[in-house]
Amino acid sequence: MTHGTNTDPSRCVELAGALGMLASDLLVIAGHPVPAELRPPERDLRVVREFTYRVTFCDHSQMAALKAFIHTLPAAVPHVAMLAEPLGMRGLHPDASRFATILRGLLHNRGLGPRELPFVVLSVSTIMGRLVRDRQNEHRWPTLSKLAGPLGWKFQDLIVVAGEPLTDRPRWEMHCHHVGQIYVAAIPLTTEQLIAAIKEADRLSGRPDQGAWRPASEGFAAECPDLTSPDPLQPQFFR
Repeated sequence: MTHGTNTDPSRCVELAGALGMLASDLLVIAGHPVPAELRPPERDLRVVREFTYRVTFCDHSQMAALKAFIHTLPAAVPHVAMLAEPLGMRGLHPDASRFATILRGLLHNRGLGPRELPFVVLSVSTIMGRLVRDRQNEHRWPTLSKLAGPLGWKFQDLIVVAGEPLTDRPRWEMHCHHVGQIYVAAIPLTTEQLIAAIKEADRLSGRPDQGAWRPASEGFAAECPDLTSPDPLQPQFFR
């Protein structure tokens, strides 16, 4: 699946349904184009940034309530494709790994760029390095452990797709995959609907309005039951 377009797009969609994955993600992994209707509409990236930021202040019960709220919002009318790639992504390096292309596609599927991700204790330049070239070095494992959650992926699945061996090396998740699942639920939302979701996230979390001061959320990964399971590095999707 991770080595080219040898899997038919319709089969990818079928497999995604069976695995509980986004069809758009499996299409990206298989190297196929993603139809516009599977990606977000064009929307104000400033609002997207606010949304991804506010969600991180919700604990697990609040995230569940926010996800339910998002699902009550009416479906938007069919939309045209958004920008070819989210703003802020530079072109691929000539020596870029295949996973750099996959990682770009996973972000694109959610309408996110490096600056739309929540704070994960990584600089924009570090994230950009994974999106432009993705060099094989000692920083790859900890970087991907921080990016998996906002994508709605479990780290053990993302690391398998990245071609890294599963080991007992330390991981540094700040946000678990439940945060990313909120971003996934918000894929079809318009700018106006994202604003409504922001207000609901603030209501649920009780986050006070602090004006221009924007302290980062410390996340709730430590409370995630999936990160304390007996076999946390067993892949769910890719074996």
